[in-house]
Amino acid sequence: QVQLVESGGGLVQPGESLTLSCEVAGTVFSAKTIHWYRQAPGKEREFIAWITGGGTIVTAPLFEGRFTVSRDNDQNTGYLQMNSLKPDDTGVYVCRTTDKGREYWGQGTQVTVSS
Repeated sequence: QVQLVESGGGLVQPGESLTLSCEVAGTVFSAKTIHWYRQAPGKEREFIAWITGGGTIVTAPLFEGRFTVSRDNDQNTGYLQMNSLKPDDTGVYVCRTTDKGREYWGQGTQVTVSS
């Protein structure tokens, strides 16, 4: 069974940085593309970025320049580095992968940006 567990969320002040983790189990992590999304209150889920097993990255224009994805295949973990956080970045951040044609999602981690 493929499982994804996000961590690293919390309460931060505007302008601060935060790095989220997405630990993946039950599959060959190095072969998997990891996708990151944000679910803000009252809004549709937004795609942030994905990173392939080989390290190719695609970032949505809204997040380019502030958010960066990376991965450590030895640790079976993907990362989302978020800089210059704003109150509008508040939401639940979720990672996803696909295995044998099925999507797997983590439970999400809450990020709150507030002074």
